[in-house]
Amino acid sequence: MKKGVYGILKARFLIDDDSIKNWRFIVFLIILAIIMIANTQRFEQKVFKITELTNQVKELRSEFVDKRSELMKLKMESTVSGKMEEKQIFPSTVPPVKITVKKEEEKSFFKKIWQ
Repeated sequence: MKKGVYGILKARFLIDDDSIKNWRFIVFLIILAIIMIANTQRFEQKVFKITELTNQVKELRSEFVDKRSELMKLKMESTVSGKMEEKQIFPSTVPPVKITVKKEEEKSFFKKIWQ
């Protein structure tokens, strides 16, 4: 046991005759660790991007609600009539009248021939 721990501390497993197997395994572990670190980094970047986009959506939604309420106020009849009175245009006192146009019936080809 003492020889095994002492051998590990001296790193004899890296310089022995069959150390190629150990080096391959160590290189494999290093590559695996690099891949895991890169994967974690990409995941965190995506999480930050999602958070940023979520905040942007919330801001745009609140801006949309503000603009929609402002539009509703501008479309109100009292607001429109107030702005038109500034330009000396007043609401009509006579109610509107519906105009109907009677379309003359087109005659078919055979009716035109028999006339």
